[in-house]
Amino acid sequence: MAIHSARIAAPQVDEFARDVARGLALTPKRLPSKYFYDAEGSRLFEAICGQPEYYLTRAELALMQTHVADMAAQLGAGVRLVEYGSGAGIKTRLLLSHLHSPAGYVPVEISAPALQASVAAITAELPQLPVRPVCADFTRPHALPDLPVISTRTVIYFPGSTLGNFEPDEAVVLLRQMRAEMGAAGAALIGIDLDKDRAILEAAYNDAAGVTAAFTLNLLVRINRELEGDFDLAQFAHRAQYNAMAGRIETAIISRCVQDVVVAGTRYHFAQGEAMAVEISSKYRLDRFDRMAARAGLAVRRCWTDPSRAFAVLLLEPVRV
Repeated sequence: MAIHSARIAAPQVDEFARDVARGLALTPKRLPSKYFYDAEGSRLFEAICGQPEYYLTRAELALMQTHVADMAAQLGAGVRLVEYGSGAGIKTRLLLSHLHSPAGYVPVEISAPALQASVAAITAELPQLPVRPVCADFTRPHALPDLPVISTRTVIYFPGSTLGNFEPDEAVVLLRQMRAEMGAAGAALIGIDLDKDRAILEAAYNDAAGVTAAFTLNLLVRINRELEGDFDLAQFAHRAQYNAMAGRIETAIISRCVQDVVVAGTRYHFAQGEAMAVEISSKYRLDRFDRMAARAGLAVRRCWTDPSRAFAVLLLEPVRV
C-alpha cells in the first residue's frame, strides 16, 4: 500500500510556542487541549479509555458494533472517508471494513506518532485501501490529497465526542468547515456524549488510578521538554468538574502554591489555587444539538444511541436550499 509518508510531518514547534505564550498571558490562563497528544499523551489517552470510570469509549464502540452495517449503508458506496483526529483508529477500522468499495481514507491528525500508528493499523488490516494521511490541525483549512479513484461523496468522520471540546460558537465554525469540505452531496458521521448524572460524568474525568490526571499534567511535561519550561509538576494538580449551567466538564490545571514559571524565557506568575483552563467536554441534549447543527447549515438525518442513551452517533447532511 503506497502511503504519502511525506505528509506525516509534525506541525512547527513555533506554532506550539505561540499558542502557549498567548494562553499563559491571558486572564484566566488557558492552554490548548490539542497539544495533549504527543507520543506520551496519546499513550495515556489510550490508557484512559480502558479505565472503568471512562464509559465513553466502551459506549461508542458497542454502539458502532451494533449499528455499523446500517451506518455504512447510509453512507453508500465509493466514499472518501476523511477522519478528523485519527487516534488509535479502532472504530475507524470497523467502519472502513463495512463500507462498500470505499475510494480511500484520509486521516487528519496533529500528532505525527498517533497518525503513524493509526495508518499502520489501518493498512495492516485493509491493505488494498488507499490511505492518504495528513499531519495537520483539523480545525484549520487543509487541502485534501487526491485518491487513485474518484469518490462518490466525501464523508467527514469525527468520533469520540471530540466536538464537545469546542465552545458552542467554535463547534459551529468547525461544523461549517465540515460542510464546506464535504460538499453538497457529502455527509458527516459524528460522535457526541449525551448529558447525564453529574457523578457519572465527574468520575469519568477523575479516574481512581489517576491516569487522567497524568494525561492532563503531561501537557506541562511537553512544555518543559519542547519550550524550555520549568514547571514543577509536584506544584500543580488536575481538576475536572461538571458545570451544570453550561452542560459540560471543565478541566483545569491548578497551582498548589504561589509560584513563578519560566517558559521560553518569559516568566509567568501563578497565585495559590489559580486555575489554568485546558479543556471543556460538552455533554449534549439531542434537541440542542439539532439547533447547533442547523446554524452550520446541517441537518441530523439519522441518530444511533446505545441502550442506556449515554452516547450517540449522528449522520449529518447539508440542508438542501
